[in-house]
Amino acid sequence: MTRSSDIEAEAFGPHDHQACRAQALAAVEAACAARRLRMTPARACVLEALLEAHRAMTAYELLDRLREAGLGSQPPVAYRALDFLVRNGFVHRIERLSAFVACTHGGSEHVAVFLICRGCRGVAEAVLPQLGAGLAASAAGQGFSVERMVIEGEGLCARCREAEAA
Repeated sequence: MTRSSDIEAEAFGPHDHQACRAQALAAVEAACAARRLRMTPARACVLEALLEAHRAMTAYELLDRLREAGLGSQPPVAYRALDFLVRNGFVHRIERLSAFVACTHGGSEHVAVFLICRGCRGVAEAVLPQLGAGLAASAAGQGFSVERMVIEGEGLCARCREAEAA
């Protein structure tokens, strides 16, 4: 059963953005240290851009940020950084938008569910372990092994609903 606290409110409401960003960066730094991963300047730039945005961003939007920071202007630079960040659980790919969002759960192993606002492209992440376990068990019963799971719900956040109604 989903509790409202299971869904990260930061994407859709006011919050202490500096604390949010600092906590996420600290969690990623700790995970990198524990796993002996190297956070290059390009990877850090992409992660920080996603953390600042609190919305889904395309690889080309991120490439613009890399270019502004003097870290590269060719698409492979952005895609290599995104590949590392996604592979290590620091960023999620939002399939519906062909875009990326920073993970709000510090790179820990989890099945994430995304609520995507079609108006502002804000993305809230929820972790619903029972959903992932249930699907994995059902798949296993059919001899199938789930390797990757992306669950996305699209709609309008409260701000965009109000703007649309006006």
